[in-house]
Amino acid sequence: MNPPVHRPTDFDPLIGSWSVNHRRLRQRLANNDDWDTFSGTSSTRPILSGWGVLEDNWIDLPDGAYSAVAIRTFDPASKQWAIWWFDARTPHQLDPPVVGTFTNGIGTFDAEATMNGHPIAVRFNWFGITTDSPRWEQAFSSDGGTTWETNWTMDFTRTE
Repeated sequence: MNPPVHRPTDFDPLIGSWSVNHRRLRQRLANNDDWDTFSGTSSTRPILSGWGVLEDNWIDLPDGAYSAVAIRTFDPASKQWAIWWFDARTPHQLDPPVVGTFTNGIGTFDAEATMNGHPIAVRFNWFGITTDSPRWEQAFSSDGGTTWETNWTMDFTRTE
């Protein structure tokens, strides 16, 4: 008989409402160091009886605001999270999920994707998720993960 599987709690600290400070590279994988900074909001709630979370975002990009959601689900067999991103600017496009786990308080989630017709690796990192100021980072690699370019950061501040 298998022991009972406990509901994952890795993303529970994000449940609630947040203001978000964004920082995003204007051009990705182009040896560019010009960043845009802008604000946004985020609200996270549990789904799937606690085996997932839904993050609803409002993002005030300089060239036009939009909404987006992240859906995170946990697979008890692999003990990994999958994170999908839906963006209102392209509502029928679903990016491949990034998949990974938390180790020593840092969440690392990876996927293979394409950008401008070329294969890239995508990584999401979560830092300080159990604190009052969690941070998310997105990075791309065009060399199979040997080097990474961080191209988007989100710093969260609780608003409740």
